[in-house]
Amino acid sequence: MIVILMGVSGAGKTAVGERLAARLGWAFHDGDDFHPEANVRKMAAGEPLDDEDRRPWLAAIRELLAAHEREGTDAVVACSALKESYRSYLLSGAPSARTVYLRGTPALIEERLSRRRGHFFRADLLASQFASLEEPSSALVVDVDAELDVVVARVLAALDLSDLGSRRSR
Repeated sequence: MIVILMGVSGAGKTAVGERLAARLGWAFHDGDDFHPEANVRKMAAGEPLDDEDRRPWLAAIRELLAAHEREGTDAVVACSALKESYRSYLLSGAPSARTVYLRGTPALIEERLSRRRGHFFRADLLASQFASLEEPSSALVVDVDAELDVVVARVLAALDLSDLGSRRSR
């Protein structure tokens, strides 16, 4: 199974993804690692990305998903995938992937971003992320208004993997 964790920056995609993958014994990939250096510089300078900026980034993640699909390997991939067109493009490489939307209020996410250190995404870009966000109609929705382990448990339950996650974490 391939799980795509999507949502705005600060929703917890990386933290949830790392913990989820560890519980399941699956590979984890952070979509941030696939950004071209030009995108990182742009965001670090406080400039939001546009669709053209995102094109090579999405292509790299789509190829990663397709590779997991071809090989039949399990993975958790954290990727903002804010627009329906992005999600459709990504899923065209891995049609069996499951999308989980990590949903949080702007106030909650802003508070989290204010505490985050060492990341290129600037908190003043959050409004542009929420403006770009097209909430998915076909994804599983998990609210991130709780501690990390609770959110991971919610994701496992939404994916019907609670028993598997419990067995593997022992």
